[in-house]
Amino acid sequence: MSCCRPAGKDKRKTMEDLPLTYRARIQIYKGDKCFGPGIAELLSLVQAMGSLRSAAGEMDLAYSKAWRMIKNSENALGFKLLHSQTGGKNGGGAMLTPEAVDMLRRYREFIEEGERALDKLFARHFEGMIAP
Repeated sequence: MSCCRPAGKDKRKTMEDLPLTYRARIQIYKGDKCFGPGIAELLSLVQAMGSLRSAAGEMDLAYSKAWRMIKNSENALGFKLLHSQTGGKNGGGAMLTPEAVDMLRRYREFIEEGERALDKLFARHFEGMIAP
């Protein structure tokens, strides 16, 4: 008698039951990678939490890694992404610069538009092969 499997038909999907899908990862380059899903998520979390340290923790990133991501992106883009205030009586914090807010907005719009276009292309090129 099995202690872990319910009696009856196995409910797991087989490969034949799975539909075709695609995955695209869009990154922006200026020589090297300077903006992508990771930095976009980090900036979004800083915007919501008011702290680079808290945002890094939410992403399970070391603070030093998050700081490097910000600095590398700033160096490539040529503008600051964060205004930081060091701790003290009122505590520290970080907020996005106007340029970072604009970059994040443009990136999100680009991604959304790109995903809509890719969905249409995928449906057209793989029509008849895509299970409902």
